[in-house]
Amino acid sequence: MKVGFVSLGCPKNQLDTEVMLHEVMEAGYEITPHEEEADIVIINTCAFIESAKKESIDNILDIAWLKEHKDLKAIIVTGCLAERYRDEVFKEMPEVDAVLGVGGIHHIVDAVKAVSDKSKKKYACYDPKDEVELGGDRILTTPEYMAYLKIAEGCDNRCAYCAIPAIRGKFRSRPMEDLVREAQELEALGVKELTVIAQDITRYGKDLYGKYALAELLHQITEQTNIPWIRLLYCYPDKITDELVAEIRDNPRILKYIDLPMQHISDHMLRAMNRHGDSKLVREVVAKLRAEIPGIVIRTTFMVGFPGETQEDYEQLCEFVKEQQFEHVGVFTYSREEGTPAYDMPDQIDEQIKQDRMDALMKEQMLINDKQLSDRIGQTIEVLCEDFDAVGELYFGRSAADAPEIDGKVYFESAKPIEPGTFVQVKIRKALDYDLYGFAVQSSIPTKGGRKNETESTE
Repeated sequence: MKVGFVSLGCPKNQLDTEVMLHEVMEAGYEITPHEEEADIVIINTCAFIESAKKESIDNILDIAWLKEHKDLKAIIVTGCLAERYRDEVFKEMPEVDAVLGVGGIHHIVDAVKAVSDKSKKKYACYDPKDEVELGGDRILTTPEYMAYLKIAEGCDNRCAYCAIPAIRGKFRSRPMEDLVREAQELEALGVKELTVIAQDITRYGKDLYGKYALAELLHQITEQTNIPWIRLLYCYPDKITDELVAEIRDNPRILKYIDLPMQHISDHMLRAMNRHGDSKLVREVVAKLRAEIPGIVIRTTFMVGFPGETQEDYEQLCEFVKEQQFEHVGVFTYSREEGTPAYDMPDQIDEQIKQDRMDALMKEQMLINDKQLSDRIGQTIEVLCEDFDAVGELYFGRSAADAPEIDGKVYFESAKPIEPGTFVQVKIRKALDYDLYGFAVQSSIPTKGGRKNETESTE
């Protein structure tokens, strides 16, 4: 029996897919990367906003075509769409044979067995999402040199626009010793870049230890592993502690990079969104990070078109973006999600106005990025090589300033072969859109202390 997987959405969802992959393989099923060869396809879905729901539904319908025209026997839908819409998945898509909510991740083998049964009975599992066992063995779907470490599940922030608390449940941290052990296992597999994720990593430890413990966790991981790069995604401004700032500043293996979603800067909008912290706090946190950690790269996201956003609110946001010159910015239009407080708010914004505001703000950010990238021409920077682009005949990778999947790339020439996962010193000679171009001048292997062992030149 061959089983195929489709994983949609964020890296947090991807880790759930990796756990299910391991459990299915351990049960003796053959995993195939080709859906057209599979007897059963498991689709791990996202349902955070409207576009994510559409992508999930489109993928289910695409796989359903294989049931009608090929040899596919069954479809299992898991993840956020399955949790959020439960019985509606069966009702609207009769091609689906089994549905597992987010609390049912460890019942994936039961689901596979059930849909393999010739009786063709539907299978569903919606175990309590707040009680599901966190972590577990997994099969990496990332390249062998990088991996994600999910340190918590769920969210307690309850922003007015967000369905995640209803889908994923309350915030639950994983014990520190489990996370350190997993980091050690990932290092043994060859991981060079570890990206720490959760819905809000800065809340880590509050439920288990009565305090914010992210700084301590990072210190323990770097003390007990030699992983060269550790990256932080999804921090919240109101929980940036002095201890965390000091750990990022003083620990040479914590990248000077932070993902810090802000969503807006207008106090009117921050209150309406139920964001924790006002514009004064946001500005102070940004100033503190830049003062304490010279050269820190800040990625953030903003939402335009939230109910009641005035032109004045929007202009405040535009001025803030121009003033702060962030290294990476994502701008999204507000998605009206049923079951959230914002869904029933008055003064919903016209879709075209939302789109126009997003386009204008992203155009402004592109000008900022063009200037920042141009300033890097002539510099030599460290790059983690990812692969070779046969079409462009260039190697490519990422600098410490670029997170996987969401930021730019560094493309470079090399006179000698370079293996993926190798650190390379690249001299930059051109910038184009969000990417940099250059040539390798040497490869390097960061040591535990953060210094580099230089190897032969690759010029």
